[in-house]
Amino acid sequence: MTFSDIFKSSFLDSVTEFSAVDTLIGMAFALVIGLFIFVIYKKTFSGIMYSTGFAMSLVGLSLVTTLVIMAVTSNVVLSLGMVGALSIVRFRAAIKEPMEIVFLFWALAVGIVIGAGMIPLAVIGSGIIGVILLLFANRKLHNTPYILIVNCADEKTEESAMNIIEKSVDKYLVKSKTVNSAGIELTAEIRVKDAATSFVNRISEINGVSGATLVTFNGEYMS
Repeated sequence: MTFSDIFKSSFLDSVTEFSAVDTLIGMAFALVIGLFIFVIYKKTFSGIMYSTGFAMSLVGLSLVTTLVIMAVTSNVVLSLGMVGALSIVRFRAAIKEPMEIVFLFWALAVGIVIGAGMIPLAVIGSGIIGVILLLFANRKLHNTPYILIVNCADEKTEESAMNIIEKSVDKYLVKSKTVNSAGIELTAEIRVKDAATSFVNRISEINGVSGATLVTFNGEYMS
C-alpha cells in the first residue's frame, strides 16, 4: 500500500461518474418548466386565498426531484439507499384545493422525466397540460352560481321574497330552511346571468326581511 492509497477515497472517485454539463442542462430545463408550472398555477387559481409559498414550492419541487432522479439513475446502489431514505419522509402540509394535487404531481413528474434524461417528453407534455388547464380554467359559466340567505319574519314575508327570486334569477334551488322563534332563515342556490344582483336590494326592502346575504358559490366547501 502506497501513501496515495491511504488517502484514496471511493467517495471522491464517484464524483467523476456524472457529467456536470448534463446536470446543468437538466437543472436549467427543470427551472424553466417549473416556472411555467408556476405561471399556469397563478393564472388558473380559483380558490379563496392564493399562496405564493405553494406556487414557489412547485418550482423547487421540480428542481429537487430532477436532482434526486439524476443521482438515482447514475448509481444502482445509491438508488436502493434513496428509496429507503425517502420512505421515512412524511408530508404534513394540508391540501386546500383539489387542483393543487394536480400541480404537485405535475411538478414531480417533470422532475422525474427530466432526471431520467427525457427532456423533450417533459417539454411537450408540460406544454399540452398547460394549454388544457388554461382552456378549462378560462371557460366562462353561462350562469354564475350564488348562495342566497334570507331572514324572514313570517311565512308571508317568505312568499314575497320567493316571488322576487323567481322573477329575477334563471334557476334556484332551496338548500335549507330553518324555522324558529326568531323567524325563518332560507338558504337557496341561485343562478344569475351577468352577475345581476340588484334583486337582493329589493328583497331586503320587503317588510319583515331582517337581512339578505348573497355569496359566491363554486361548489366547494372549505373546512
